[in-house]
Amino acid sequence: MGRSLALIISVIFQPLIIPTLVFGMILFVVPEASSVPFEFKVRIFYLIMLSTLAIPMITILGLRLSGTVKSLHMIDIKDRLIPFCVTSVYFLMTVYFMFEMSELDPILWQSLAVITAVVVILTIVTFFWKMSAHMTGVGGLLALVVVLGMNFPNFAILYPLLGALLLAGVVGTSRLFLNAHNPMEVYVGFFYGFFTCFWGFLWVWG
Repeated sequence: MGRSLALIISVIFQPLIIPTLVFGMILFVVPEASSVPFEFKVRIFYLIMLSTLAIPMITILGLRLSGTVKSLHMIDIKDRLIPFCVTSVYFLMTVYFMFEMSELDPILWQSLAVITAVVVILTIVTFFWKMSAHMTGVGGLLALVVVLGMNFPNFAILYPLLGALLLAGVVGTSRLFLNAHNPMEVYVGFFYGFFTCFWGFLWVWG
């Protein structure tokens, strides 16, 4: 794997993209996973994309331009603290906003609450150790695929499962190739994301 390819993979499948992928699956790939009317699904999807992807990314870019963060790759653990804390706040605010919208299917805020709990704990860990956020994200995405497959018989799980496994392998290899993490940080991040989200999503659809 070339360095350029590894960098492209790391940028495209950065941790902030995971909530968008998760809700894309919940709302569109497995529509029976929620009771949201189709006409509202796109609005909710854009809300999630805005609050968990676009706004955090713009904030992190602002931190980089101001010199608060030395590199967008955040190889240094000190560069991760402020962006991770800010991202956690955005996620918490979005969960609260969705919780207050009583007309929404509770599965929506509960699913985001699971993701947010993972992000908050990851942020706390980051004060002491550099766990792979990329692998935490893809581990959580794999957990969602498994849980949806367990709970919704009409969901054709084979290809999404293979895709999620392939993504985990490619992203993990990219992070190691770029020397962004050592193997322990990659493995722990993946298993932390998978098992935490697995039990969290089981609670949501239990």
